[in-house]
Amino acid sequence: MASELLNTVDLDAELQKASPQKVIEYALEQFDNIVVSFSGAEDVVLIHMAHQIRPDIKAFVLDTGRLHAETYRFIERVREHYGIDIDVLSPDAEAIRKLVREKGLFSFYLDGHQECCGIRKIGPLRKKLKEVDAWITGQRKDQSPGTRQGIPVIQDDKLFARPGGNLVKFNPLANWTSQQVWDYIRAMEIPYNELHDKGYVSIGCEPCTRPISPGQHERAGRWWWEEATKKECGLHAENVKP
Repeated sequence: MASELLNTVDLDAELQKASPQKVIEYALEQFDNIVVSFSGAEDVVLIHMAHQIRPDIKAFVLDTGRLHAETYRFIERVREHYGIDIDVLSPDAEAIRKLVREKGLFSFYLDGHQECCGIRKIGPLRKKLKEVDAWITGQRKDQSPGTRQGIPVIQDDKLFARPGGNLVKFNPLANWTSQQVWDYIRAMEIPYNELHDKGYVSIGCEPCTRPISPGQHERAGRWWWEEATKKECGLHAENVKP
């Protein structure tokens, strides 16, 4: 189906009560040109659910060039397990060279992670999303303090929509907890990143991710040198706006 302007506000009120499977089923019914954003445990749950409905579901992953070796192995396991196309997106090489030449390899420890994430994540994401009509993400409301509590299940993505076009964003797991995600992973024997067995919960780039201690919030291991309210890379920047 071609991308059409949906009344996402009314639809969100309805879909807030639906199961993730129903949300994904609706998304795949509405859009042929749709893709799953893949990186972590939530996302592979989405791939599993979507694959049961549409075996040729497409996914993409942002290869920042700074991921853990375990994450690269995880990507390949998911590709092989489901037999799906995972588009591995790389950042602009010249932009990376310029950043490293001018500021070194670890400038984010001094002036924040936004510039590095902008080059390694936002740039490739923006380019990819210009190719599709809708995308599915693994965001959850309880995932990040102060930034994701208001996540809708469906929304108009004005941040990444191509000029003159519409882009719809689905967040089927918005109302799930981390416990529900992991219960599902174990019940369905879904592949997951081996770093989770080493104390990592939210996993990003290697220099910006570390294991957390018992009782810490799951995002505490991301950009730990910055304030908790800044723990977003920009992929979902619309969520933090008042």
